[in-house]
Amino acid sequence: MSEINEETFKLMAKPRIIFMGTPPFALPALETLGNGNYAVAAVVTQPDRPAGRGRRDASPPVKQLAVKLGLEVLQPVKVRDASFLEEFYQLNPDMVVVTAFGQILPKEIIDFPRFGCLNIHPSLLPKYRGAAPLNWSIIRGETKTGVTIMLMDEGMDSGDIIIQEETPLGEHETFGELHDRLAIMGAKLLVKAIDQVIRGQAVRQKQDPAGVTFAPRLTKETARINWHAQSRDIFNLIRGLSPSPAAYTTLDGQELKIFSAETMPASHPAPPGTIAAAVAAGLPVAACDGYLIIREVQPAGKKRMPVADFLRGRRLEPGKILG
Repeated sequence: MSEINEETFKLMAKPRIIFMGTPPFALPALETLGNGNYAVAAVVTQPDRPAGRGRRDASPPVKQLAVKLGLEVLQPVKVRDASFLEEFYQLNPDMVVVTAFGQILPKEIIDFPRFGCLNIHPSLLPKYRGAAPLNWSIIRGETKTGVTIMLMDEGMDSGDIIIQEETPLGEHETFGELHDRLAIMGAKLLVKAIDQVIRGQAVRQKQDPAGVTFAPRLTKETARINWHAQSRDIFNLIRGLSPSPAAYTTLDGQELKIFSAETMPASHPAPPGTIAAAVAAGLPVAACDGYLIIREVQPAGKKRMPVADFLRGRRLEPGKILG
């Protein structure tokens, strides 16, 4: 990208941007664009879908914010459909910004805007390409993570890196805490990236194929606790899925979600999954190399609660097996 002079930059400083996103992670970026000196031509998000106990149609968080900001909202079932592509071409965007949108973009969209399609990805690419980078970075015990703004191509998170920022990952930081922190961090980094791209100062960096790792979609089986694993690995799984979808085990055949815990070393723990006598910090459960002290749970059909409240309503004898 060739560098431009200041006078030309002033003429180009408000490119027509189409924003594409759906869940809460995308909100800080949309708010930054919507309240900033940017020309947001439209916001594209997923269709309204049934939610809650009543299963009534609910708008995605991005749509709700876009309406408050007075921005045009488009909700195509498939962005590949000819009808949406026609709308997209008529909007004639100079740039597309994508974050947690939920659909794969076709080549027709990726190649159209003159400044390209910028994606906010919450990992240090090429690590953790895929659907759940925040969760897997915690589950796998990473000590650092970050945000990458990349120029999209047709691959899965394989485009050239425009700008990247690293941050330590707290030893007890949960998915929810990291999600909120990196969403804000990504919005700030996006502003820098847009400025660099418009000025022609962006330095495109190819991703190193040797460093590629993947963060696949979470499944029900991903969240199931294996008490035969090491206590640190179980601890990381719990915080990597807290508060949602939440790691779980079973108690008397019913699901028991676990939201927070801490590790307690032990040279000769009981068989994996065995409950020990409750302590002040919580309920100890044996892993292969020590104990997990469970602190917050959600029994089937009930609300999330401190484990002490759970134990007041349910007598658990030491020696009982979870899972």
